[in-house]
Amino acid sequence: MEQDSLTLHGDGISATVVGQGAELVSLRDADGTEFLWQAGPEWRRHSPVLFPIVGRLAGDQLRHRGRTYPMTQHGFARDKPFAWAQRGPRSCTLVLTDDADTRAHYPFAFRLAVTYTLDRHQLDVTFDITNTGDEPLPASIGAHPAFNWPLLPDLAKTDYQLTFASAEQAPIRRLKDGLLLKAPQPTPVEGKRLALSERLFGEDAVIMDRPVSSSVRYAAESGPAIEMLWQGFQELGIWSKPGGAPFLCIEPWHGLASPVDFDGEFIDKPSVMLIEPAAKRVLSYQVRLLQRRARMAELE
Repeated sequence: MEQDSLTLHGDGISATVVGQGAELVSLRDADGTEFLWQAGPEWRRHSPVLFPIVGRLAGDQLRHRGRTYPMTQHGFARDKPFAWAQRGPRSCTLVLTDDADTRAHYPFAFRLAVTYTLDRHQLDVTFDITNTGDEPLPASIGAHPAFNWPLLPDLAKTDYQLTFASAEQAPIRRLKDGLLLKAPQPTPVEGKRLALSERLFGEDAVIMDRPVSSSVRYAAESGPAIEMLWQGFQELGIWSKPGGAPFLCIEPWHGLASPVDFDGEFIDKPSVMLIEPAAKRVLSYQVRLLQRRARMAELE
């Protein structure tokens, strides 16, 4: 594991975080089962932090007050070294602040703190965005954790499904060349259930831009499972790289890729949050590691 890392230990769970990108790179249960994708050749990331954009901007350019700034997909936070603000046995906080390099891409003052905390069989992740400047801060942020799919090698991908807390009847959104298509599409979710298969991602991510639920369970009929919960996020992305990559991303977002017909000022972009000077926004999500026996007990 990289030197600039920290492994947290809780009751029945451990997590490893690295300073580069404040990225979670391992999530294991008490039996040593690894839940997180280990950055194989299909995709060289584990769980990047998406900031200050989610998705792509038109022409990979951010527009502000008539000027353009280069901004690649999902922003720069995932490729920046964070400072360790706190390192403990069960919790850590990493911080990224603006500097000359970030301002060349994103002309705003900010402080982004990412905190990881372990509780019993649960990982809590908090994003704390503070506007340290003197003008409104337009920003988007997203989580991008990739979980092994399947979670156990003797199960098939199609054995798994996502089960939402509530029925999800709203249409979904899709991408073309990384930009958001204008027309919504019928949802593949049937009631609360989304059957998982590789063909689901033939047209890139499944984007739920107005989900009713704030939690989802990723499980097969047997073996370990995951429940994700989120607070403060507006959208949810579900993605696996087309072509059979063995991971599934479940991604709470506050922000979307630019619509195909939008090329305006970043501050006017749909789904961007605006944070007033000296104010902050706090968003969080949790990953609960479950075993089949525990899940059955919950349902009884």
